[in-house]
Amino acid sequence: MTSEPLLRVDGLTARYGSVQVLHDVSLDVREGEMVALLGANGAGKTTLLRAVSRVVSTGGTLTLDGADLTRLDTIGAARAGIGHVPQGRGTFGELTVEENLRLGSMGRPGSLRGEAESDLERVHEMFPVLKEMRRRPAGALSGGQQQMLALGRALLARPRVLLVDEPSLGLAPRTTAELFEALAGIRASWSTAVLLAEQNARLSLRVADRAVVLARGGVARSCAASELSDEAELRAAYLGTTPVRTTAAKRGSAEPAPRDPGTAPRTDTDAEEASR
Repeated sequence: MTSEPLLRVDGLTARYGSVQVLHDVSLDVREGEMVALLGANGAGKTTLLRAVSRVVSTGGTLTLDGADLTRLDTIGAARAGIGHVPQGRGTFGELTVEENLRLGSMGRPGSLRGEAESDLERVHEMFPVLKEMRRRPAGALSGGQQQMLALGRALLARPRVLLVDEPSLGLAPRTTAELFEALAGIRASWSTAVLLAEQNARLSLRVADRAVVLARGGVARSCAASELSDEAELRAAYLGTTPVRTTAAKRGSAEPAPRDPGTAPRTDTDAEEASR
């Protein structure tokens, strides 16, 4: 892991129409690093990832290995080395699993096109179910299998920085654990830095090197993942938990147990959300 940032975000702003969502956001991701992007719903995590992949217009500075990304569109950012696994999978349901994966290979740098088939085998090794179901329509897969497909397709483009948005949303705990195990191995096996936006703080902090907490569209804290996991008050303020040290607790009265800070309310089923 190098000391110089691979992805640098400095003074970033973003808005939807007249509503400003990001306010002077600054962070960086180094080569081979995984950074967990944390915060309550509405903090700006998804918008930040969309800003980096050039889905939304921004102000401020955004560079990849020193090259300006702000003048690029989404396709240009992908060609420059930004991969994006959006919230809600984003697979093509009418295409087969294999066709979805091969679409990812089409976006890789020309110097790596000769490795497309071997990389496809690596994806199959990481997610064997994708090889088993390679001829099935992607729309026939479960939610967890579609998330694996979306991740595999993004990796086949060989991004330098992979943006992953809420990978555990709507998935069963076992499937979520499998996905995070795969994410933990991506940095070394694919030489890819990862910026992970996820409501499950416990799992994110377990696999990440550093954490950035967003609150109301700005950076509230940036630190080593191990430091953040020990700060109960910070988790209470920005991850939706209940502080343990309250006035009533100091008086010795009974307090309800705080909600698990590692997770946000979600559906423990391996299916898409009802609204999708």
